[in-house]
Amino acid sequence: MPQRSLRDPGARHAGTGFAFLGAHTGATVWAIVAGMSDTTTISVEAQGHVLLIGLDRAHKKNAFTVQMLRELSEAYTRLQSDDSLWCGYVYAHGGSFTAGLDLAEVGPRVASGDQLFPESGVDPLDLRPPRRTKPVVMAVQGYCFTIGIELLLAADIRVAASDTIFAQMEVARGIMPFGGATLRFPAVCGWGNAMRWMLTGERFDAAEALRMGLVQETVPPAELFERGLALTALVADQAPLAVQATRHNSRVAAELGPGHAKEQLMDAARSLFASEDAREGVMSFVERRRARFKGQ
Repeated sequence: MPQRSLRDPGARHAGTGFAFLGAHTGATVWAIVAGMSDTTTISVEAQGHVLLIGLDRAHKKNAFTVQMLRELSEAYTRLQSDDSLWCGYVYAHGGSFTAGLDLAEVGPRVASGDQLFPESGVDPLDLRPPRRTKPVVMAVQGYCFTIGIELLLAADIRVAASDTIFAQMEVARGIMPFGGATLRFPAVCGWGNAMRWMLTGERFDAAEALRMGLVQETVPPAELFERGLALTALVADQAPLAVQATRHNSRVAAELGPGHAKEQLMDAARSLFASEDAREGVMSFVERRRARFKGQ
């Protein structure tokens, strides 16, 4: 497969506001994408148990084309299907996370009923099966418009640079959000907060996003990438089966109600107690050492 080094200045757009992984580790790190070409719009990088997924159409403020949506689905599918990957980290090259959908291209496809994601692939918006079971941390900066907010709402831990500008502005274009905002924005941020921003289409800042719970942390722009990566690494250091079970039971409670989650709770807990990772967790506590989990 073709490879490009993250140390190569030509491999990344200028003005990202953060150093990339090769600089963090002092090692040569490679972005490997099957069939990579000059038009690749999503970078994919594996580091240990973490899969880094970068929106890479910075010259267009990462506005989503159909190709970009499909490549993002392919990256999420890799995260889901590879047992060695335990957590995903989604971020953006360039100054903005995304200016939203490239409506001139995507709009007609939606109107005609075309699928935006491969049917067999994981939907990054988490609206249809196959659904992701592994956690995703997401870091945003600059513009985070429309689908950017919807991707955030589908993620598990969300961090924003202090300069981020958000907008769910579909109503100003004569359409409505169709990537999950109508489902999750009210649930995550409260009805009034969601309606305030979805029905007016106005922009809001990172402080408001933090106040509403749309993001969990805000950081200076220069610290965004490293903070998001650090949170991802913290998740990936935990027992992956336990992380996935915790996320799943919480998701069931959020989507189907606490009663459904309660019915599944003890069976899930008993299954984990029988795992090799649970035995390793106990032994590491007794021996006062760091646990070495295997996902078994």
